[in-house]
Amino acid sequence: MRVLGIETSCDETAVAVYDTERGLLANQIHSQTAVHARFGGVVPELAARDHVLKLPQLLRAALADADCSLAEIDAVGYTQGPGLQGALMTGAAFAKGLAAARGWPTIGVHHLEGHILAPLLDRPSPEFPFLALLVSGGHTQLIAVQGLGEYALLGESIDDAVGEAFDKSAKLMGLGYPGGAALSDLAQQGRGDAIAFPRPMTDRPGLDFSFSGLKTAVSLAIAQGQPHADVAASFEQAVIDTLVVKITRALNQTGFTRLVLAGGVAANRPLRARLAALMAARGGAAFYPPTALCTDNAAMIALVAALRLANQDRDADTTFSVRPRWPLTELS
Repeated sequence: MRVLGIETSCDETAVAVYDTERGLLANQIHSQTAVHARFGGVVPELAARDHVLKLPQLLRAALADADCSLAEIDAVGYTQGPGLQGALMTGAAFAKGLAAARGWPTIGVHHLEGHILAPLLDRPSPEFPFLALLVSGGHTQLIAVQGLGEYALLGESIDDAVGEAFDKSAKLMGLGYPGGAALSDLAQQGRGDAIAFPRPMTDRPGLDFSFSGLKTAVSLAIAQGQPHADVAASFEQAVIDTLVVKITRALNQTGFTRLVLAGGVAANRPLRARLAALMAARGGAAFYPPTALCTDNAAMIALVAALRLANQDRDADTTFSVRPRWPLTELS
């Protein structure tokens, strides 16, 4: 089966082609960073308009990369939620229109399920069950994954997500938008032990996170004139230490021997290295998506659509609705 994937949840427009026998054939991604940079954040209306403009172009490019035509596509999966309502609607309408014209089955995909299962696109890939740490601009969650659609939320951030804390701290240092990757690059020039930043909520039981206080500590360090490279390195170290404490607790609680790191922050090299060492010391294994598939992409949407369709899940008809707020635990 050959599945077209469409992703438009926020500020990346993406189209991919996934073949259940040959794997990923094409993955086209357009970032809207230039569209939103001068506003210092995503403008929903502009995001939706840009998706409308870019989707036809990316579809043509993806089909060319996959060396196939629309006649060789069997189904289409699209991001149904969570995300920005207008952005989600552009992708859903595009997918449903194509499906109606071609007679394809369709399925709305949960964006976070896509991130969690993205490591299945790489080799070696994790087997169920596993612990997933989802770290992105909008989410920081620890999830027990027993199988497709079997997700239990163990802990999450009660305020800022990790990616949000990275971007906001980068903005305080004048690193632009989005600044998370720039902060990580700057951290390579500083000392991670230069500033004693807090490790939030590690001194109390539980698996929830909090990063707003750490962001405040960064602001104070900058006001005190601390070198930005040391601030960046110490901040990154504090985040990684905090994540490791919570992951270790979750592994002890679940007994899992496999860990999946997913979401945009999964591209962070020091975090990957630390978690690989943690799992090796425990006799387990850590898995990550390919770096290009850490941020929002349609490859993960096409993959989940293929898995769901093989499980006889699909949309009932050509109508559609999107779900800007959609808890992962509501999936089945």
